[in-house]
Formats: sequence, C-alpha cells, structure tokens
Amino acid sequence: MDMLSWQAIRDAQLDDWRKLAEGLHARFLIGSFADGARFVGAVGEACAAGGHAPEVRLGNGFADVRLLSDDAVEPGTDEGYPSVTQRDVDLARRISSIAQSLGLSADPSAVAQVELGLDTADLAAVGPFWAAVLTGDAGAYDRIDVCDPTGRVMNLWFQRTDAHETPRQRFHLDLWLPPEVVPARIEAALAAGGSVVADDEAPSFTVLADPEGNKVCLCTYLDR
Repeated sequence: MDMLSWQAIRDAQLDDWRKLAEGLHARFLIGSFADGARFVGAVGEACAAGGHAPEVRLGNGFADVRLLSDDAVEPGTDEGYPSVTQRDVDLARRISSIAQSLGLSADPSAVAQVELGLDTADLAAVGPFWAAVLTGDAGAYDRIDVCDPTGRVMNLWFQRTDAHETPRQRFHLDLWLPPEVVPARIEAALAAGGSVVADDEAPSFTVLADPEGNKVCLCTYLDR
C-alpha cells in the first residue's frame, strides 16, 4: 500500500493518535491489567479478519498501541520501508472506537519514541556492524536505518557527514514527541542546565545540549 504523507496523516485528524518517527502511536489509560486484557482482546477480534495487527504493550495503568505497515511503498516508486498507510489510519479509528466503548480515555501527550543517530561518512563500513550488534543480522539495515521489527532495541539511523579527522559529533538522540509537549520539555531542559543549540527548523526539530555539549533533537511531525 502507498505510504501516507505527513500532511495526509495530519488531515486524518486522529485525536487519540500521534505520528512519531515510525507509525501512529496512542496511549489508552486502563484501570487494571484485566481492563487492558479486555481491550487487547477486543482489538484482536477486530483485527482477526484483516490480517493487519497493531503492536500493543500493557503497563501499569496504560495500554500503548503502535500502528505501522511493513509493506508501505513510496508513491510513484518501487521503494518501500515501514510507514503509515490508509490501512493504519482506518484501524486507528477502529481502535479508538473500541477504547471508547470500553470507557477508556486516551492520553496522546504521553506517547514518545527515541531513536539513535550516528554520524558517518562510510555507511557501507559501519552499517553491517551496527545491524549485527543490535539485531544479530548484519543485513538488517535498509538505506540509512537499522530497525528491529520486534522493538527490542531503539532504531538507529545514520546521518551522512563528510569525513573529518576530529569528529564534531558521533551519536545523538532523537526524541520524538507530540508537538504540544515540546515547549514544556524545552523549558524543563533549560531549567536543568541545558541550552538551545539550534531552533531554526522548529517545530520540525529543536536541538538541545546538556552542560557538556551532548546533543538531543526534540522532533515532531510538524513542517515535514
């Protein structure tokens, strides 16, 4: 199926869901583990006929759901990588309806996803190593990403850079957040001794640094 653009996902107006680095994410609040099990069971029944299942994680007081199509294809090309399709949008609406019928509310401000970025001038040299270390499969990287489909480890993406003798930076974190959360998160980081390194691409992303200069990008789906 064709992957949807960022704008198409915004236009879908999925109030319970937020698009992060990969997929649609939602958090539904549950009163007990039994409530969560009932919710997961109902979602499972809804997905049984369609063959497209979400990733669900139950925790203390919440059920996190992620929707992603592994067979998404970039429109007009033969290239594909995991992304959001209309199938995910339709299922997101159905899952929200199930949650509502069970009396569960959503907390979209609570979702987040962390990715790890690595600067490299030679992807062919380092890509297989990191794929092997993180997933056990040296071939488990596609274009610029190492992704573990089971979600055991965070995604690693390679940021292309010119070769340089003294690295300006190697690893950095990308923290994907709902847009409405970012201003308060920046304020908290600054109060904790951090600084803003770059915000010219905000709200798409804002670069912060800790007092020693270690960087993190706060990323959103806006202006992409």
